[in-house]
Amino acid sequence: MRNSDSDIDAPGATADVGGAPARSGTVQAVERAVDLLEAMADAGGTVSLSHLAASSGLPLPTIHRLVRTLAGRGYVRQQSSREYALGPRLVRLGDTAGRLVGVWAQSRLAELVDALGESANLALLEGNQIVYVAQEPGRHSMRMFTEVGRRVSPHCTAVGKALLARMPAEKAREILRHNDFTRHTDNTITSLAAFDAELEKVRSAGYAVDEGEQELGVRCVAVALDGPLPAAVSISGPTTRMTDALLDSAVPKLQAAADALVDELARQDAATA
Repeated sequence: MRNSDSDIDAPGATADVGGAPARSGTVQAVERAVDLLEAMADAGGTVSLSHLAASSGLPLPTIHRLVRTLAGRGYVRQQSSREYALGPRLVRLGDTAGRLVGVWAQSRLAELVDALGESANLALLEGNQIVYVAQEPGRHSMRMFTEVGRRVSPHCTAVGKALLARMPAEKAREILRHNDFTRHTDNTITSLAAFDAELEKVRSAGYAVDEGEQELGVRCVAVALDGPLPAAVSISGPTTRMTDALLDSAVPKLQAAADALVDELARQDAATA
């Protein structure tokens, strides 16, 4: 006998999962578990069960069973505050997925280098951090190099600004509340109020700039993908070469690369649906 928390939907089923219709033939418990992990990530990585109940629409007993199962596998961990945080086993999955995304995007980054000469990067938002998943080195002998897999805070990078600017303001603030606003240079933004003002500029312009905020003498410009993947593309180089004229030329090319990546993702999703 199946109860209201059934794991597998029958063909054609349309039971609600977190307020959204379940897809035909899918495993409802898996959909719900993924919904909870995404809700935790959206909230900055650490949440209470009551927050999950409010954001997912699921009853607390169901959430408790799912979270307990995820905790048992290391994908969620309970903190001393009784809140739950994303667990360490997700790091391995994220790193592997990130590398695959980087391989898939490499040709677009190469096109940016051919057009602009400077190093091109692809970065993802993972929890409260930015992780670089691909880079195509620039053509110049003196060029910027970002290690693939490197994780940084979003407050001091163009890709971080571009990604957070795409979010609702409250969601961005929640992520930034877990950020320590470490000062890397004299140009680093070190307060939430100042960063809020910076994000408004990014939303208005449609792109973000790092003015030597992560490393002195380095300038970077980035555009976020307008799709489900929390990613941004950027170019970076020495301030002496990254002139305003180059940035003006780079922004439409970055936007075209971002749009092309979103289109490719949509075609892949359609092919596997």
